[in-house]
Amino acid sequence: MRVAIDARKLHDFGIGTYTRNLLRHLARIDRDSEYVLLCQRADLDIGAQLGPNFRTVLEPSPNYSLREQIHVPWVLHRERPDVFHAPHYVLPPAVRCRSVVTIHDCIHLMFPQYLPNRAAYAYAKTAMWFAVRRSERILTVSEASKRDIIHFFNVPPEKIVVVYNAIDERFRVEPAAQDVARVRERYQLDHGFVLYVGNIKPHKNLVRLIEAFDVLRLRGFVDLKLLIIGDEISRLPALRRAVHSHKLHKHVRFLGYLPDETLAVLYRLAAVFVFPSLYEGFGLPPLEAMACGAPVVTSNVSSLPEVTGDAAVLVDPYDVESIVDGVQRVLTDPALAADLRAKGIARSRQFSWAQSVARTREVYQEVAGKGARGHRGTGARGQGGGH
Repeated sequence: MRVAIDARKLHDFGIGTYTRNLLRHLARIDRDSEYVLLCQRADLDIGAQLGPNFRTVLEPSPNYSLREQIHVPWVLHRERPDVFHAPHYVLPPAVRCRSVVTIHDCIHLMFPQYLPNRAAYAYAKTAMWFAVRRSERILTVSEASKRDIIHFFNVPPEKIVVVYNAIDERFRVEPAAQDVARVRERYQLDHGFVLYVGNIKPHKNLVRLIEAFDVLRLRGFVDLKLLIIGDEISRLPALRRAVHSHKLHKHVRFLGYLPDETLAVLYRLAAVFVFPSLYEGFGLPPLEAMACGAPVVTSNVSSLPEVTGDAAVLVDPYDVESIVDGVQRVLTDPALAADLRAKGIARSRQFSWAQSVARTREVYQEVAGKGARGHRGTGARGQGGGH
């Protein structure tokens, strides 16, 4: 079986994390299939790092460009894979080989007001429409996202396969005492803090989080800090205005992106991890926090209840008072916090990249057809078919 994978987003957050783990675990479990990776020039050596059955080809087209609509199909015509996997929602209409597409969420359709213009909305909707119509199988990362895809595109449910995301195993490893001390000292963590990790985008709902934090301080939690890990504050001016209007400059800290090793320590040191997002296809940060033993407060919408199960306090993300009450419950009830820590660790163990990538490989086999290129696999168990 020869599988081509679009790896141009290898270093992105979100889709990049998905793609890196997909490739890493395919290299561990499959030495028989041939994998052709469409890469940017800087990543052409990734194949040699993964194994002898991985090969890279240059695909210089920018993502979401007119050029990719022409050049990606040309590369695939030359390479003749049995299956092409697009790990995000762009599947050029001219692609003629059998294909699998991963649609992580429908956020552009759920919240078009957050896109830069109407053209961006039209592009997203059109690209997703082509992807769901022309692919043999659609992968998505939660039952919530599957429902959204069916809602927007009227796709037969059996065409969509839910394969959950998981976390990097490094989050499960207890940091050394000296590493914890180093992080404490570097970031001057001498007070309890509320932690948020993730992108700084409007749907992440951080303005309401800052408003909730202000209410908590007014209720007596005056020594509490709020740490926001992700993009710089300049990416969302409304956040700067919120911090300024509530006079929280000394109490809200924006630390930008941090390496996983540092995040693993911060998750463990946090009094509570809060993730009040309005919409998530999956939502990795709450799962990372749970794996590290942080008590989690998150939204009761989209995929977040599905991911966290009974291991988090769920709140209404549109209601500042609900967010405040959820965080206050954790801060004032040690038994609840301890229960959330234990349940979170147990819940996080139910998600595994090894299992998810093994299921993804099965989908490749199903789409390619039993015995493709002499592959000694489990064969087709579902619908095949080509264009």
